[in-house]
Amino acid sequence: MAKNLGPRHKLCRRLGACIWGSPKCPSVKRAYAPGQHGQSMRRKLSVYGQQLQEKQKIRTHYGLLERQMRKTFKEAQRMGGVTGTNLMLLLESRLDCVVWRLGFAPTISAGRQLVGHGHILIDGKKVDRPSFRVMPGMVVSVRERSKTVPIIQEGAEQPPAVLPEYLERAPRAFEGKMTAMPNAETLPFKPDTLGVIGFYSR
Repeated sequence: MAKNLGPRHKLCRRLGACIWGSPKCPSVKRAYAPGQHGQSMRRKLSVYGQQLQEKQKIRTHYGLLERQMRKTFKEAQRMGGVTGTNLMLLLESRLDCVVWRLGFAPTISAGRQLVGHGHILIDGKKVDRPSFRVMPGMVVSVRERSKTVPIIQEGAEQPPAVLPEYLERAPRAFEGKMTAMPNAETLPFKPDTLGVIGFYSR
């Protein structure tokens, strides 16, 4: 699968805002594109440009390919109700995202790698598909022989900086649980989904 191997926060500067909420992100002080001509390239975006930028922010945050993003958006449309909220609900319910939110991985890409390598269990059964949708009541745990992996050990020792209301995890535990579905109030990441809807509705 294609993925970005360059500096993460370089993407933040390109999009004009920190995607992961880090106070140390270079985009906080330098909210313009990287490179020699970054400052001189600043110009007012068209409506299409603004919609594209909002879509790219969500894609970058969750580390998705365009095909994955479009597929998830179409699923959100079919659910009925508010498409933007449905989209975020689906993205936050992905297993790689839940592993990251529970603190077992420092980044969502690291969470995706843990899932892909078979370190994560759902209700005691191995699931190696990052896009697996976690539902309320499901227990997300670390496989027994994977508890010695340094990145997992460190995550278990330190509680996550922000644990969403719909997730629970005991201190120093190697498992967590989704207690409810994410909603507009409990989502930890709140992008402008109207721009995404406008982009895909063209």
